[in-house]
Order: sequence, then structure tokens, then C-alpha cells
Amino acid sequence: MDEKTKLTVDVVSDVACPWCFIGMKRLERAVAMTPGIEVAVRWRPYQLDPTIPPGGLPRKAYMLRKFGSEERLREIHDRIVPLGEAEGIRFNFDGMEVSANTLDAHRLIRWAASEKAPAGAQGQVVRRLFEINFEEAGDVGDRAVLTEVAGEAGMDVGLIDALLVSNADVEAVQSEIETAARMGIRGVPCFLLEGKYAVMGAQETDTLADALRQVAGAKARGELDRDE
Repeated sequence: MDEKTKLTVDVVSDVACPWCFIGMKRLERAVAMTPGIEVAVRWRPYQLDPTIPPGGLPRKAYMLRKFGSEERLREIHDRIVPLGEAEGIRFNFDGMEVSANTLDAHRLIRWAASEKAPAGAQGQVVRRLFEINFEEAGDVGDRAVLTEVAGEAGMDVGLIDALLVSNADVEAVQSEIETAARMGIRGVPCFLLEGKYAVMGAQETDTLADALRQVAGAKARGELDRDE
């Protein structure tokens, strides 16, 4: 049997972004469609609105200020909901009460990729944060919620509790977000394949699968090395 080509996909994402939730689902299906490729997914931070205070804001008022009218907001939701349903997502926009500041969520996602965390914890944490925010109408800025998610992923709850009340990795997360901006990333999700090729937006599953195949093929032929 041929050896699988290994690819790294860095997903620049915010758990406050419904398109990123859709993008996660589509990437999972794209990976399943390319069994000859071994894909390692790493989640990178982005904040749609870093100015939201730590305690969050009432969502309805915040979204109305952002989009201007209930009609416009309803149009946006009506567009996203069926796309989510096609991916098995039950968006509950009407139930959402808080627009959270996601900085602490990104810190948890970062720690979930550390050597101290169980294998696969990062992906599990990201999935649960999306589910809590968009399906369960929970507050992903609430540190108690984040600690619970960490526990579900098998992480050290006591350690996470202590880290969250500190400033640990705040600068590191903010620096990653600034790096994404310098790279020209102005919207999410953004899929970075092998750190060289970017696929912007929640592209269709077939598009993501094609990108995986093309980059894997180029890597297998040694073409990525020649680009160095």
C-alpha cells in the first residue's frame, strides 16, 4: 500500500463565526474524501471583534448595531441556517443572548494543542465551543464554560482554571492574530495548506478536497521544496 502523504492544515478561525463552524464541518468531510492523505489540522486564532468587553454584550442589540436592521439580520440568518443544516448544524440564532469576547476561548484552544493536553483535544475543544455558541446558545466567553469544555476534552481542569484567571498567553494569541492580519487575512475561515497555500472562506467540500489533493500531489512530487 502506498504511504500516505502528510499535510498540515492551519485553520484561522473564530468560534464566534458561523461560517467557521460550517467550514470545520466541510473540512472534516473533505478529509474523509481524501483517505490517501494524512491531514493534521491546527486551529489558529482570529477575532471578528476584539473590542467586545470581556463580559460580552447583549447579542441582539450588538447585532442590530452591526447590521443596521432586523430585516438585514434575518436575511443573513435565513441564508446561513439551511447551509448549516446541510452540514448537520442546528443554528439557534434566536436563542443566543450573548456576543462573547473570544480571547479566552482562543487561549483554551491554544492550550488544547500543548503537550500536556490529550491527543485530539484541540479539535474536540473547537467543536464543543462552536456547538455551545451556535446550537446551545451558551456563552463561550464564560470561564466556567471554558473550564467545563476543557474537562470534557480530558485536560487538567485545575490548571486551566488557574491559567484562565491569569494573563497566560494573552500576548501570544494576540500576536498570532496580528500575524494573520499581516498575511492579508481579513476574513475567516482561512485554510492554510502546508503554510504555503490559502483557501479563503467556507468553501464547498469538493473545493477543499481538491485543494488537499493538489497540494498533496505537489508535495509528493517535491514541488513544495523547490518553492523554498
